[in-house]
Amino acid sequence: MTELPAVLPPASPPPAPREWPLSRRVQLLRNVLPPLIVLVVAVVELLIAGLQNPRAEVWAHLLFYGLVGPAATFFSVEWIAQGTRARERAERELRATYAQLSASHGQLQAVQELMRDLSGAPDLGAVVEVAARGAMRATGAAHATLTVPGGLSAAAAGEGDTREARFPLRVPIPGGGALALHFTEPPTPETEALAQAIAAEVATGVEAARQRTLDLMTLYSVDQSIRAERNMRRLLARVTRNMAERVQAGARAAYLRDQDGLLRLEYAEDWTGEQGGRGSLAPAFVERVAEAGTPLVAAEDEAAEVFPGATSALGFPMRDEQGLVGVLVLGDERPAAFGDVRLPLLALLAAQAALGVRNARAYLYSEELAISDERARIAREIHDGVAQSLAFAALKLDVVARQLRAEPDRAEEEVRAASVLLREQIKEVRRSIFALRPIDLERYGLLETVRRYVEDFGQQNGVRTTLNVTGDIHLAPGDEAVVFRILQESLNNVAKHARAREVTVSLHGGHRVTLRVQDDGAGFDPEQVSGRVSSAGGLGLMQMRERVESRGGKYRVLSEPGHGTLVEAEVPQA
Repeated sequence: MTELPAVLPPASPPPAPREWPLSRRVQLLRNVLPPLIVLVVAVVELLIAGLQNPRAEVWAHLLFYGLVGPAATFFSVEWIAQGTRARERAERELRATYAQLSASHGQLQAVQELMRDLSGAPDLGAVVEVAARGAMRATGAAHATLTVPGGLSAAAAGEGDTREARFPLRVPIPGGGALALHFTEPPTPETEALAQAIAAEVATGVEAARQRTLDLMTLYSVDQSIRAERNMRRLLARVTRNMAERVQAGARAAYLRDQDGLLRLEYAEDWTGEQGGRGSLAPAFVERVAEAGTPLVAAEDEAAEVFPGATSALGFPMRDEQGLVGVLVLGDERPAAFGDVRLPLLALLAAQAALGVRNARAYLYSEELAISDERARIAREIHDGVAQSLAFAALKLDVVARQLRAEPDRAEEEVRAASVLLREQIKEVRRSIFALRPIDLERYGLLETVRRYVEDFGQQNGVRTTLNVTGDIHLAPGDEAVVFRILQESLNNVAKHARAREVTVSLHGGHRVTLRVQDDGAGFDPEQVSGRVSSAGGLGLMQMRERVESRGGKYRVLSEPGHGTLVEAEVPQA
């Protein structure tokens, strides 16, 4: 078997001769040259002295010192000149290096300022303006133009340089848009690389600003929805839907703490639709989130316990200054679906939901109190009004029964009086029933409800009514209820006290929504009755004023005896 020759590595080139640096040669010359000159002069003098001829000695001295001296001087000066040239070259290189370092430092500082300004820009428009100015400063361009998707653009131009910028450079921005730079001199490859790096930073800043804008829009939307919403189920549906859309979650649920401190299901929906089970106790994962007080990610078995079929779940506690309100849970069928979600924003949404739940509960509690007060008022009215009148009519009929044969004329008069009293009480009962009739604002909306109520009021009370609606009217549900309640109370007072023939109702929308109820009745002195409670509607003038002012509005009553009454209420538009 023939052995293959070993592959030898290629021979390395011989080392280059080592050249002594100039400083080393000068040092050697300084140390060696003086004794060498002394030695050479001594040897030459000895040789000249051996000539034994004065004339020859003179010529020997002239020849030696005339050739050797200038030669030594020439070589010494040449070495000095080489040192000087080397020092000048080193200085030029040092200045060039310093200039490059200064330029690089300036570019780096400009890029750092650009990054700082981008992170501090409040909105997308500011990001575009800051990026255009920063790119121009960092690259040394005469002017710069930046465009981003959505139609936003900004331009920046330098000052003091009047030369024409004839060398354009266009750099695309990742995600869309472009950075256009214009130079007075051709840009170097380093400048082009810097422009591309700046474009990447600009893309990051634009995306961060867009995300901040989306976050703010989400927070504003959720804040507006929970401020206006008083229905607990719709409130929780809106909040959880906003949170689920942020992370593409397929399921969501809300657990609220009850009066006994237990967490119970209030709302749940998954990929199959809204789920039942309202009032059921919270599973272990929800209890764990409540105890931790911070967002938690569920294990796979915990997620399946909250949402059947889910493999991922994320829980957020709802807390306010009074403590735990409840827990919101998001779920999905995808494994590890919430690994990279932005927890701070979702936690903030959960905190806003806690405020909304508190407001909704307070509203429900106030409604319960209002219902209780209304029941007490109805009982009081029946006792003090209708019941006493009916009892009085019964007494009159008893008198009639005794007088029927002895005094038939007197009995007939008493029967007529009792008949008038009963008819008046029938009207009073009908007015009370009409005032207490439930009105579905959510079903018909404010304008249609007002139209129906004003029309029915005129028919029930024999009063000519006119309704005028102008402008655009957009009110929160709570404000709509207040406006309609003021209309009810005002018309009830007209029916009860005004003895009016005509009532005009005006509803005008603008910066504020204005309700006016004007009648041509008997009128009254507002100072004498402002603190009383109306027997027809349950609210006095003071209570109506407080309701309107609690919504940031204004309320006033203008009336004089014999000159009718004007009720005016204003509330801000939503």
